[in-house]
Amino acid sequence: MRCGRTPAPHAAGRDRATGPIAPASYVDHCHRAGRVRGVLCFNCNSAIGKLGDDPDALRRAIAYLEGNAWKPTLVAPGVYQLPS
Repeated sequence: MRCGRTPAPHAAGRDRATGPIAPASYVDHCHRAGRVRGVLCFNCNSAIGKLGDDPDALRRAIAYLEGNAWKPTLVAPGVYQLPS
């Protein structure tokens, strides 16, 4: 059974990212090092994996959800720069 796909027992019943979790939880691990990082719910574990374990991708996703990703920046009077 592969790490990250196997339901794991958890003592505290808490997702390290979002809080209380359902009885089925998943071992999260670093794909590069293979080191276990913690226990997460299925949704959090899947999201982190789909974002390629990339903190910058997660920050961009958060900015998008918060509505900050596509706001232009005023660089001079009447001149705006769009985010790249």
